[in-house]
Amino acid sequence: MELFGLIEKTICLTNPTERKTVEDFLHEQGLLLDRGIEYTMALLDGEQIIATGSLEGKVLKSIAVDKNYKGLGISNKVVSHLVNEAYQHGNSHLFIYTKPENLPMFKDLGFYKIVEVENRVVLLENRFNGIKNYVDELKKFKHMGKDSSSVVMNCNPFTLGHLYLIERAARESGVLHIFVVWEDKSSFPAEVRYHLIREGTKHLSNVFVHKGKDYIISSATFPSYFLKEYQTIVETHALLDLEIYSTYIVPALGITKRFVGEEPYCPVTGVYNETMKRVLPSRGIEVIEIPRLSKDDQAISASLVRKHLREGKLHKIKNLVPKTTYDFLVSKEAEPITKSIQKENRRH
Repeated sequence: MELFGLIEKTICLTNPTERKTVEDFLHEQGLLLDRGIEYTMALLDGEQIIATGSLEGKVLKSIAVDKNYKGLGISNKVVSHLVNEAYQHGNSHLFIYTKPENLPMFKDLGFYKIVEVENRVVLLENRFNGIKNYVDELKKFKHMGKDSSSVVMNCNPFTLGHLYLIERAARESGVLHIFVVWEDKSSFPAEVRYHLIREGTKHLSNVFVHKGKDYIISSATFPSYFLKEYQTIVETHALLDLEIYSTYIVPALGITKRFVGEEPYCPVTGVYNETMKRVLPSRGIEVIEIPRLSKDDQAISASLVRKHLREGKLHKIKNLVPKTTYDFLVSKEAEPITKSIQKENRRH
């Protein structure tokens, strides 16, 4: 088939008609328009959509080509368009999650495999040495002769519950490495969360706080457009994240233990914790689950702090967070965050 005059079109996602046209096309390919999409393009042959692709920040998503147009270099056109669009917005380090059978195609388009969950998903990036550079930075914090543990946290914001977990883990570890989830899908920006954790743990000499960057994958951006069932999506996200953790981060720092907080409220985190307890011991990593810290028979949580912020009840927060967090919350710097929380209603 020879193709002439293909049209590249930017889809207006707020236009119900245009959005539905793309959703219908993806449905025919057995895919969905993933949540969180910020930009979508379509390739048209006349009036007919023959391919589409989307962006969410640094992640290329929902890429599909009509079966009648495969083998004609259409995927290359879609990916090239998305890469150029991402570059224009300052994102040059890009990622793709895809089915394992699509791995050869994306490798041909300049992407490199980071990890794979067999028969489920592959994560690729467009930098040959991306994950290596991150690991090389981590290796500078490796302490030979001391047992190393880790905690992965979002801390939206940093509470006494988080501090309790960290202090307990620090007591039971020679060195404790804290990884901060870096995707800005939370009410408190990544840099703010990182700062609050560092300030709140300064008294712990064996604790090191790391930016999770692009290699601690949160459920907020893990794609679901090629997975059918909710349980499968949650488990696959956990398996992928743990594969990166155990393949790259654990050996870089000599980690032998991972501490997690008990999660009675969030089913997603609950499934993640159970998957962790099933997978990591076989990799030589002990998983230690710590009960949540409570006050007045209620677990201290970041969501409770945000609830009080939303309701303007700062006096109720003082006994839920470290002084460093409270001082930030009452500062001018926190005002835009507080106003945003009062307008929105999100769990994470």
